[in-house]
Amino acid sequence: MGMRLRVFLSSEEDRTLWELRRATTVPQRVKDRAEVVRMNARGDYVETIAAYFRWHVETVRDTLKRWKTGGLGGLWEAPGRGGKRRWKESDIEHLEQILIDDERTYTSRQLSDKLHQERQVNLSPGHLRRVLKKRGLSGNAPDTVIAKTRTLSNAP
Repeated sequence: MGMRLRVFLSSEEDRTLWELRRATTVPQRVKDRAEVVRMNARGDYVETIAAYFRWHVETVRDTLKRWKTGGLGGLWEAPGRGGKRRWKESDIEHLEQILIDDERTYTSRQLSDKLHQERQVNLSPGHLRRVLKKRGLSGNAPDTVIAKTRTLSNAP
């Protein structure tokens, strides 16, 4: 057993964490962190909490330290985590315009190469396909893609 790490909560903080734990729009990781803080304030040992959540002891300790230094805001992930987009919205709009203007069909590899040549944006064909699919641009026939693009651009 390491050094005892303990937090103390006011009744208002405890109520806020309880409500946070029950919220539906909060990520599960944040809810778990809120419960860790509440359990520790109730008197549970770090090792007991770690066993309950099936976390490593240091993860529980880090969560408690985040609470002590950052308060309620310390339970959320820091901004800027994860990979950044390598493309801008204007790049995809440029591809949409190409699909509208040209009377030919493009494969995702051809579109990826075109984006790289014209905009110096490196996107794999598979990733570009997923981006276009999320925007509603899918299909191999030119009229299918163009019709969907026109529908998207004519939408209010």
